[in-house]
This record gives sequence, structure tokens and C-alpha cells, in this order.
Amino acid sequence: MKPAPFEYLAPRTVPEAVSLLARHGEEAKLLAGGQSLVPLMNMRLARPRRVIDLNRTQGLAYIREVNGALRIGGMTRQATLERSPVIGGRCPLLPEALALVGHPAIRSRGTIGGSLAHADPAAELPAAIAALDGQITATGPRGERTLPATSFFLGVLTTALAPDEVLTEIALPALPPRTGTCFLEVARRHGDFALVGVAVVVSRRSDGACGHARLVFCGVGPTPVRVARAEALVSGRRPDAAVFAAVEGLVRETLQPDGDLHASADYRREVAGVVARRALTTAWSRTNHG
Repeated sequence: MKPAPFEYLAPRTVPEAVSLLARHGEEAKLLAGGQSLVPLMNMRLARPRRVIDLNRTQGLAYIREVNGALRIGGMTRQATLERSPVIGGRCPLLPEALALVGHPAIRSRGTIGGSLAHADPAAELPAAIAALDGQITATGPRGERTLPATSFFLGVLTTALAPDEVLTEIALPALPPRTGTCFLEVARRHGDFALVGVAVVVSRRSDGACGHARLVFCGVGPTPVRVARAEALVSGRRPDAAVFAAVEGLVRETLQPDGDLHASADYRREVAGVVARRALTTAWSRTNHG
């Protein structure tokens, strides 16, 4: 199928893009990588009267280190992040998650900002950014505002972005020393959306106990789901096989996923416990190398 007729707009600057959004409101859609919007338009599930293409907008694609933190422009391609030695060295969770996003052709066009703004509950990047305590900057007519990733995602395909705002930057704080990370998922085929996935971040204190811990799931709720009780079970202890098994059981008890034609709720709950235990075990083993 072909999309319904629309007007094509290609701003060169962020202020110009914001001005176009403010002028046209909900009649307009932003085009980043197009991996979500274009199929919806082709199937006429989305019929924007105007498409604002951000691909020529200056200053939205970059990777920078600022005082130990990483700052990533919203239009940075997923493939660029996946291959970046800076990202790989400072934030290995992102390349591990990105390797599971679609296929190379998808990642060569898809952007980090586009994935976060689309807010598919099965997508890997929202869970990874939430586990990394990421901050998301939106730019609109009223200026910039920055939101924690944990409050950015509001529901299925719904975020805190206002209709006249552009997602311009993602900031990731520096990970503590001796931090281990891991992203695992179960999908029907490689490149499919995850039935269940988990992003894990843990750090090892000088006394050998776990300090910082984050477990954030995708595919089990309308937004990335953080299991704080599981984090508390690990924090302050010296995790071992018994602790990891306890986390598996707690995750199964806590999560309340919906079932669909791809997997039942019981299946998702069972798989979530297993991937949590495996990812936590792997992430903890990696704290020895940080």
C-alpha cells in the first residue's frame, strides 16, 4: 500500500523543526529513521497531513563525553551507537541491546531518539536507557526540559513528549567502577520484538557486596518495568546462586504481563524469571572486570 497524501517538510535547524510542530500541531508527525512511522503510513494506520523530516536538521546526531557522562543526540543512528568504541567502552549495555534490535538494515536507519519516542513496550532501547538511569531532553517552544527515563514512558506508544516537542538528547551518567551489565531477551526469531527482555546493571562494592542494582524489563507491561523488590534483594549482599534463584522467583511473582497471540501471560512470567537470573548472573560476573 501507499501512504495517504501528505506535505513534506525538511527543517534545517531544531528551532525550525519546533516552529513547524507548533504551527501544525497534531496534524504533523516527525520522521527520524522511519522504521516505525513509514510502515504505519503505508498501511494507512497513520495519516499525518504533514511529515517533518529531521534527517537534515543540524546538530542532532552526535556522541559526546562530558564530565564522565555520555550525551547522545536524538538522531544518532542505532548502528553508529552499536559500533562506537566510546559507547562500547563506557556503556557496553547499549551495544548488547542494540545487537538485538531488528536487523542491520533496520539499525542503519533507525535512531535512538526515534525508538524512545515511539515507546513500543517490547523495544529494547527504552528498557536499556531506563536501567542506565538515563535522562531525556525535549526541546519545544518553551525551551528545553529534561526528564528521567523512568517517567518519560507513560503507556503503550505514549511518552511525556508534548505534541510540539522534539526529543533532542539522551544523557547517560557515568557507571560506577566495577559495574557489570547484561541485556538478554527471548524472541521467536532473531530480529523480532522481544517476548520478554531484561536490562541489568549491577556494581560491586570494595567489600565484595552489591551496591547499585537495576533490573528493567521489556515486553511485560505497557512501559519498561523496573522490579525494585528484586533490586533490593540483591543490593547490599554478596550475590550467589541462591540469591539469583530467589530473584528469579520474585520476578515471577511480581510481574503481571498480558498474554497475546505471541505468548501467554504465564509463559512471559516464567521466561522473565529465567532471563532475570541469567542476566543478573552474567552482569555480576562482569563486575570483576570493571
